[in-house]
Amino acid sequence: METTSRLKRRDRRGRRAAERTQTPSKVDAPFLMLTLLLVFLGLVMLLSASYPSAWYDTKNVTGHDPFFYFSKQAVYALLGFCVMYLVSKLNYKGLAGLAIPIFLLACVAMLAVKVPGIGHSSGGANRWLKYPVQWQPSELGKMALIIYFSARLAKREERSPLEFNKRGTMGRFGNFLERIGFFELIPYGFVIIVMVGLLAIEPHMSATIQMVVIAAAILFAGGIAVGWFAAGGILVGSLLTVMILFTDYMTSRIQMWQDPDRDPLGKGMQAIQSLLAIGSGGLFGVGLGQGRQKFLYLPEAQNDFIFAIVCEELGLVGACLILLLFALLIIRGYWLALHAKDRFGSLMIVGIITLFAFQVFANVAVVTNLFPVTGISMPFFSYGGTALLIQMAEMGLVLAISRQNPIS
Repeated sequence: METTSRLKRRDRRGRRAAERTQTPSKVDAPFLMLTLLLVFLGLVMLLSASYPSAWYDTKNVTGHDPFFYFSKQAVYALLGFCVMYLVSKLNYKGLAGLAIPIFLLACVAMLAVKVPGIGHSSGGANRWLKYPVQWQPSELGKMALIIYFSARLAKREERSPLEFNKRGTMGRFGNFLERIGFFELIPYGFVIIVMVGLLAIEPHMSATIQMVVIAAAILFAGGIAVGWFAAGGILVGSLLTVMILFTDYMTSRIQMWQDPDRDPLGKGMQAIQSLLAIGSGGLFGVGLGQGRQKFLYLPEAQNDFIFAIVCEELGLVGACLILLLFALLIIRGYWLALHAKDRFGSLMIVGIITLFAFQVFANVAVVTNLFPVTGISMPFFSYGGTALLIQMAEMGLVLAISRQNPIS
């Protein structure tokens, strides 16, 4: 009798444990639908924004094919759907054990841009690798940063505090540093310094800013004391001030941002034509496909300044609706982070969604001349096949984590 009751209790415990470990097979439907909708809208707007420049082919790239940019982006979008699906099926927890190898791989790739024959340079910067297709290894660096920070912070409670001899001055000072979390931050500081240093060699200012934002977001979500963010903000602000004041490149860019009419046919042309496109759109726009600034007036209309074409053709109402969709995707992402089953998954979503949100905000700020030109593209909208693949892989990772979510 006693043996039977013991077996029943063991069976109940086993069933409860199985229920706790069982993972739902469905991804988060709202996040998935918002992603698919934004990718579709991005393709539509890319077709509208790119066909004039593809037709005129001033750079001898498209062969006067008006669908050149759209067809290539559509192929990458289809590949992106496959990648997103495959990544959503993965067990993301295995990435925690690969955090250091992925970080080292990213560092090697970011160094390889300087190797002749492998790296590709444009506009005085070495930011691309030629193989297997042309891509920016800084994108891998961002994911490496997210995975490393998330994996380490997920085990924060397992860290044993350092103890120093309280009798000596140095020992008491060491204990003070331990209490305020200085020693805990050393590995994170080392990783971000290495990444920023590699980006400075390229150079790649926009990716540097994005990595600092990612690091700050994950550390904040991980529970690092707020005082360190104030100190970090002062340090970053001081470094930016020094760069602006004592670097000719940054100084000229800030001056051009403040007064683009200084060079209306050169460096100030994008800002001027972008504002003209936004203003001419009015409340409801001139109509899809009817925009005028994309006819070689606005440089890179299909890339970083595609949102200006959105404003021109869809107007303030259409642009706000698209931004609302982005906002809903971002809010849903943070909701998934709050309800993630484990800390590692939660922190990874925070890093991915913060990066995504910052890219949207920074791109809109540049297009409206709120920020200087930074080279940050609009996710899902700007032309760039490998960038779209990476973005959809990131969305797939969020969906993989959502499978573990006990709340539907």
